[in-house]
Amino acid sequence: MNKRNLNFANKILIALILGIVFGIIGNVIFPKSFNEILSKWILTPVGNVFLRAIKMLVAPLVLTSLIVGTANIKDVKKLGRVGIKIFIYYILTTTLAITLSLIFANIIKPGIGINIPTPKEFKQTETPFVMDIFVNMIPTNPFEALTKGEMLQIIVFSILFGISLSLLGEKGKPLFNILNCTNEVLLKIINIIMQFAPYGVFALISNVIIFQGLDVLLPLLKYTLTIILVLIIQLIFIYGLLLKVIGKINPVNFYKKFWPVMVVAFSTSSSNATIPVNLETCEKKLGIPESIASFTIPLGATINMDGTAIMQGVAAIFIAQIYGINLSISQQLMIILTATLSSIGTAGVPGVGVIMLTMVLQSVGLPVEGIGIILGVDRIIDMARTVVNVTGDAVGTLIVSNSEKELNLNTYNSISI
Repeated sequence: MNKRNLNFANKILIALILGIVFGIIGNVIFPKSFNEILSKWILTPVGNVFLRAIKMLVAPLVLTSLIVGTANIKDVKKLGRVGIKIFIYYILTTTLAITLSLIFANIIKPGIGINIPTPKEFKQTETPFVMDIFVNMIPTNPFEALTKGEMLQIIVFSILFGISLSLLGEKGKPLFNILNCTNEVLLKIINIIMQFAPYGVFALISNVIIFQGLDVLLPLLKYTLTIILVLIIQLIFIYGLLLKVIGKINPVNFYKKFWPVMVVAFSTSSSNATIPVNLETCEKKLGIPESIASFTIPLGATINMDGTAIMQGVAAIFIAQIYGINLSISQQLMIILTATLSSIGTAGVPGVGVIMLTMVLQSVGLPVEGIGIILGVDRIIDMARTVVNVTGDAVGTLIVSNSEKELNLNTYNSISI
């Protein structure tokens, strides 16, 4: 079993490296017409099939796992404790992430001395009113929420359903068994799909590199490196410190076992699409009980977006510098507040962080047309920030599990990965 998991992780890593190399070769050597044919007939279909297969299970898995996870916590007081702890963790780490991004953006000044023409036309996306995010968390029709993939609504309904199922006691046992069995079936389907992960990873990565190449980073290199720097600080130092100081566990074991999930997150650019493999790793490799992981991981995929918040902070400063606008301390504090709130309402799918960035820009009076400048490199940055998003979910889940004295330390400290 351990050998199979190790081989699977190596296959994903090899697929990622080969995809990058193939993408660079295709961008430099192959003619554009050939790349378009290759993308249309092979890379895009293979990558999309893998993504669709995973996304097919996201809504039903979140529904069943949250209901089962919530109902499994028999003690309603404990459910309240876990919920409060993980929510506080998510809010604090997101606030810290956006604050770090503003500090480094002000020090590095990525937009100073870079003159990039603003696109003449940029279609502005209508941003929701901040309070609408909270109002829309309550579904008017839970079935519609499932079909449309409204994750916040699914989460609220699932938690209420799970609490009510738990309160029913023995009467709810038959329904609980059905939902629990359904959840196991969905996880089994995920195991089947993940056997094709290396092919999906190769296709997704190579398709991006073939068309964007390395040149796309040159005009926005400073902006890109600033975001990546803050993402690395958050990923390694902040999360590592939280695991060591608050979680009281060895962070090295976490990174050794969790990196295959990071690769999937990097290649799919989707927190939601990474939920299945994240859950499996948390429960089987990190020793987190299903009752907690099935509650906190889907919740985190929707409301915990540290990587997205980092991008929004650096992007806001970058756009302000491009346009020669000086942001006051109060305006930057507004960025922290708005970015934190918008990350709660950000769906865990590729590229949506840029859409939510319009809310952040409007909150401090920056031209939303500036988003057109950063769109060229956002696909690559999106992959990196998704890694931070999903890692933050797992770190919070570990900390909460250990605080509840339910973390299996033998599994966590085992050398098998």
